[in-house]
Order: sequence, then C-alpha cells, then structure tokens
Amino acid sequence: MAHANVNPSQLLWSRLRAGLTLDEIAAKLPARTDKVLAWESGESRPTFIQAQKWAKVAHIPFGFLFLARPPQERLPIPDLRTVGCETPSTPSLDLLETVKDVLRKQAWYIDYLREHEADALPFVGRFSAKSKIADVVADIRRVLGADVGDRPRSADEYLRTLISAADQAGVLVMRSGIVGSNTHRPLDVGEFRGFAISDPLAPTVFINSADAPKARIFTLVHELAHIWIGSSGISTATVREARDEEVFCNAVAGEFLAPGKEFSQRWDEGTAWIENVGRLADTFRVSTLTAARRAADLGFITRAMYREFYTAELEAFRNRNKGGGGDFYTNLRVRNSTSFSRAVAAEAMSGRVLLRDAGALLSIHPAKIRTFAGDLLQ
Repeated sequence: MAHANVNPSQLLWSRLRAGLTLDEIAAKLPARTDKVLAWESGESRPTFIQAQKWAKVAHIPFGFLFLARPPQERLPIPDLRTVGCETPSTPSLDLLETVKDVLRKQAWYIDYLREHEADALPFVGRFSAKSKIADVVADIRRVLGADVGDRPRSADEYLRTLISAADQAGVLVMRSGIVGSNTHRPLDVGEFRGFAISDPLAPTVFINSADAPKARIFTLVHELAHIWIGSSGISTATVREARDEEVFCNAVAGEFLAPGKEFSQRWDEGTAWIENVGRLADTFRVSTLTAARRAADLGFITRAMYREFYTAELEAFRNRNKGGGGDFYTNLRVRNSTSFSRAVAAEAMSGRVLLRDAGALLSIHPAKIRTFAGDLLQ
C-alpha cells in the first residue's frame, strides 16, 4: 500500500494545533499510539488514506501535511483581547474557524444586499472612541427603539428583544457556543466572548453563547458599541482592559444596561456590596458580573474587589454543567441570524442558490433546507 511522503513535523504541528494528545488522535484515526508516534518522529509514514484521515481529524487541508513548515495563521480581524496588558499570542483553532465562518457568511450577505441595491446604514461608524458615552448610548437606544425603562421580565426575553431590534436595524447577530454545527467542539468563553465586524451594509456581531445567559446581554451591547464607532475586533471581558476601544465599549454597554444615575439611586449603602450586586443584577436584567462592573465603575467597590469577584464567577460558571438541546431549526436561525437565514433560504427556494451551497452557508444538510425555509419564510 502506498505511503504518503508527509512532513513528520507537520503531523506534530497539526496535532498540537488541534489540541489533541497522542492517545486522542490515535483513537480518532484509529491507529496504535506507538504507530502515531513513529509517524511524528519520521520513523515510518502513514498511508494516503491514513494521512487524509489525519488531516480531517486535525481540521486542516490535506496539502498542509506536505509543507516544509507550518503556514502563518493570523486572525483576519483585529484582536482586542488582553491578558494582563498583552494580546494573547496564539488564537485557538476553534476561534480561527469561527471568525472565518462568520466572515464568509457576511461576505455572501454583502453581495446579496448589493444586488438588491440596499443603502448603507447611517449608524455604522457614526461616532468614535472619543465621543461622549451618553451620546452613543442615546443613539443606540434610538436606533433600537429601546427606552431606558424597557426591561422585559426575564434576561432571556431582554436578550431576544435587543437582538430582534438589532436585526431589524440591519445588524446581523449570530450566536453559537460551538464551532459550526460540531457539538463536540465547544467554544471557550475564557478565550473570547464575542466579536464585531463593522461594515456599512452588513455590520455583524457574534456572541459566544457558551457564556452565561445574562452575560450575553452585555456582550451584545458591547459589540454593538463597536459597530457604532466603526470598529471591528474580538473581545473578551477581562478585568484589566488596556485598549481604549474596549474600555469605551465596556463603558457604553454598562451605561446602556445599568444607567449610572439609576444604579446609584438603587445602591443601598447599608447592605453588603455582594447583596447589592445580586439585587441590582436582577433589577437591570443583567449578570452579576455586569452589576459588579458597574459598581466598580461608579466607585461603590474597588477594582481589586471586582477582579476577585470576576475570577470566582467565571470559574464557577465553567464548572457548572451547561445545558444544550432545543429545537434544531430554531437553533439554526439563532446561529446564523434571522436576516441572513431568510436571505439564504429565499435564494435557495427561488433557485438562485443551489441547495448544496445554501446548506454550506447555513451549516445544514441540503435535504433540510426546504423544511427550514418553510418555517422561516411563512
């Protein structure tokens, strides 16, 4: 049987890039662990079939295994995340693939809008990171039709209301906690919480729904603030924000969700701060992290207290079991945004887009497109 003349160092690189141990990749191929080790050391070579399976398991093009050295991989949008005061050096494979998938969908939707002679959205880039926070907050509220007192009874309803308003305004809001449709590849909320891709026709926001439900509301408004200042980038809720854009967008989100004047009036100096945070989180339909952040912003607790609280809350959330499931077609619309889903479904039903291509855009089997479109286009 013919063996593939792959570069052993590329086998090692691709396995580590995918975050797989020797035992894990051996089980997925399947092959003996000692045989995998021999391939990586160059003592022997895999067959073409084994090498092709390796590439699939490691989520790389087959040709990468024959390169002399690993390709340089950079995030295609600015990385605004900070650890300490530095940008993380290497984005995960999951983050890279998620950003590229959203960019691909956005590019299709931009072409679709151009064909339909859509106008540019006036609010994209209307402000800058030097604008007054109150002005940006007021304009986001105006465009979304969200008054200060408009807080539905539950956080879930609040998030759905804001996303629906953003969608109607022209912002694609995509949400997922996994890579594509692969439930075995969960996204890490510790790596990123969301990102924004600014565009005058199709501004796009992605929310990592592996995050706590109430925390997604803050992420949404934070990313909308990026759109309003015409900024693209990947964000995370760190405790030591160093970049001006992130500090500004955090401040906009905080003021939008928990206005400083009302928050201060509701703060009870005679009550322990942790109790205040919990009560005000419920009042404003936000996460306790958001309430604690506002308390720190407004001087009710110290930054050190907030950092300690943030670390404990994030760890507690990671240790909790996260639920899944739900209706397949509902989840699909959530993952791709309502406007994008409708556009792709309509083009597929009209015959202007092949079912195969529509399935690839939506991450769904082509045979399910008609059922999906039937519910979506009613």
